[in-house]
Amino acid sequence: QVRLVESGGGMVQDGGSLRLSCLASGRTFSTDTVGWFRQAPGKEREFVAAATWRGNIAYADSVTGRFTISRDNSLSTVYLQMNNMNPEDTAVYYCATSWVQRATMRRDEVTRWGQGTQVTVSS
Repeated sequence: QVRLVESGGGMVQDGGSLRLSCLASGRTFSTDTVGWFRQAPGKEREFVAAATWRGNIAYADSVTGRFTISRDNSLSTVYLQMNNMNPEDTAVYYCATSWVQRATMRRDEVTRWGQGTQVTVSS
């Protein structure tokens, strides 16, 4: 059974940093596009960042310059480094994979979701 397991969520103050990790078990994702979405209370799940296996990367405008996505195919792990965070970043963050080779990952292209990890930024 293939699973995506996120870790690293928690609470941080305005301006702080967190690093999320997502481990794929049961199968490697070396040729998948891997990425992160987030969902705040009362809002739709939105794209945050993604990276194709060829190294193409895309970010949502709201996180560009603050968040960095990276992947380690040998460890089947994708990371999201979040810096200079603000309360608008508060959400449940989900790891996702897709077979579509495009960094601007769409929700309807996601083939697998993680269970999510809560990130809370206090002002």
